[in-house]
Amino acid sequence: MELLGAATTQFGFELFKELNQVNKGNIVFSPASISAAIGMLLPGARGATAAQLRKVLFSEKDTENSRIRAEEKEVGDVSSHLHEGGFIEKTEDIHHQFQTFLNEISKLTNNYELKIANKLFGEKTYLFLQKYLDYVEKYYHASLEPVDFVNAADESRKKINSWVESQTHEKSEDLFPDAALNSSTKLVLVNVVHFKGQWDREFEKGHTKEEEFWLDKSTSKPVLMMTQHQSFSYTVLKDQQAKILGIPYKNNDLSMFVLLPNDIDGLEKIVSNISPRNLVEWTDPGQMEERMVDVHLPHFQLQDSYDLEAALAAVGLAGALGPRGADPARAERAGLQAQRFLHRAVVVVAEDGTEAAAATGAGFVATSVSGCETFHCNHPFLFFIRHNESSSVLFFGRFSSP
Repeated sequence: MELLGAATTQFGFELFKELNQVNKGNIVFSPASISAAIGMLLPGARGATAAQLRKVLFSEKDTENSRIRAEEKEVGDVSSHLHEGGFIEKTEDIHHQFQTFLNEISKLTNNYELKIANKLFGEKTYLFLQKYLDYVEKYYHASLEPVDFVNAADESRKKINSWVESQTHEKSEDLFPDAALNSSTKLVLVNVVHFKGQWDREFEKGHTKEEEFWLDKSTSKPVLMMTQHQSFSYTVLKDQQAKILGIPYKNNDLSMFVLLPNDIDGLEKIVSNISPRNLVEWTDPGQMEERMVDVHLPHFQLQDSYDLEAALAAVGLAGALGPRGADPARAERAGLQAQRFLHRAVVVVAEDGTEAAAATGAGFVATSVSGCETFHCNHPFLFFIRHNESSSVLFFGRFSSP
């Protein structure tokens, strides 16, 4: 699972950099949710498209090895090859890793709620390849629910949105907006992630007070600032003029990491300089020290929706989303074309912990004082919530304005 975790961290940071170019405000999304949706596309992909999708789920080395094996096996007519089940053999390892990952993070615990749910909504008159449906249900626990896109597209859209809302405790609403689906839609693939966890050591509500949060050196807004003085995982990035704090949730299975620049306007420079590998290395348990830290963290709630087609194309998935891209159904008759790739995420950070939810849908058709560090988040910062055993990033975001 470590390879999968590193790859989703890399993918998440690359996607963040693309979203950052067009969105200068707050950003929040779930690399885990988007990666799971891409994983469900993979069984229907061929050749270069499959290689693009594998790049999201594995390291560059593993992707190259998989590509070579795929090219050695891919012979004859593509259509007949699909019905021989060859595409299943080529991606077996990828799906096994995802199955292990999904099973691991879905284990029941009294310390937090963490759930990933997948589902397919298919046009009831459309004939889908059973091998694909069986495979996605086996590895992603995604069953197919028949709906009537032909005669009742809007009612089907509302039904899908209702399912997303129920899976995220009403935290993610209207994933598919009005007119997002129509009578030509044949299949909608949906993934949702919901997380609700308590801090290992809660912030006392009585210590929360209003402070100024600086958007830049000349503009500030009031924000409720939580405070805590405890021992945390901490590291200083001298070359980047920044520092990172790890705040664990109960049982230490998950943690929130905050990357805070020293300068009020220093975040953009850091984002442009660092790589996904840097994030993995800096937050490795062996690289961080346990230090007494005086923490000031805003009480915040972020939510946003994205049509990810352009951003995914920019990170190398253009071929997977176009007319000749992944056909996740591999129907017996005409192939499917991806229409939309939508994503919505919500993160709430409070004194007792964090609640976060995300949904992805693809439709076809400071200074030290007396030995204590200061970590004062009163200007823009990056954060991500990570499942520690797999190193997979469940949520990634930037807080830049209350």
